[in-house]
Amino acid sequence: MLTKKQHELICFIADRLNETGVSPSFEEMKDALDLKSKSGVHRLISALEERGFLRRLPNRARALEVLKMPERAEPKKAAPAKDNVVTLARAAPQPANPLPANDVIEIPLHGRIAAGVPIEALEGSTMLPVPAALLGSGEHYALEVAGDSMVEAGIFDGDYALIRRQETARDGEIVVALIEDSEATLKYFRNEGSMVRLDPANRAYDPQRYRPDQVRVQGRLAGLLRRY
Repeated sequence: MLTKKQHELICFIADRLNETGVSPSFEEMKDALDLKSKSGVHRLISALEERGFLRRLPNRARALEVLKMPERAEPKKAAPAKDNVVTLARAAPQPANPLPANDVIEIPLHGRIAAGVPIEALEGSTMLPVPAALLGSGEHYALEVAGDSMVEAGIFDGDYALIRRQETARDGEIVVALIEDSEATLKYFRNEGSMVRLDPANRAYDPQRYRPDQVRVQGRLAGLLRRY
């Protein structure tokens, strides 16, 4: 069962794809649904993805595919040409490669996180503008990286880690781990017998081992944003 806004959005996207072959921009979707920010559009798209109505095409900005429609009339069809109109021959349509989009959404920026020794827990936030193409489904937030313990994974001091919020992790994933509810760190997550091991990506640092009750996963690394 979709909410009214989710229903409106999937219908708007489907109609636009049928008419032009290109997904609407986040700005167009925001205006069409009378939303206050593009963050609301991102949340609606994520919800539609989770319900199996929509799919984002990987590595392509502004590329959405409608997988199924809710109960309503099918997407509006273009009006057929009248019999007394001569239609000029057109070049064969090119494969739909959506135009690069400059769509930007804002996600919470929760201060700094250690890529070294844990330094502080997640608290307070401002908003960080992020290209929508960098984010997949789900809820996201950002953390500024401090330290050099993840440099061999390509994560450097001053980078912004884009985190998909979740409370579980698989072996080998890079996660935000909250240690004893007071310190947050960015590390590889490993299960080691009855312990949790947090591995750096820098041979100058040693792994950190904790009891499972000492560590809470706060999210998984989904991408990086670097400013030059």
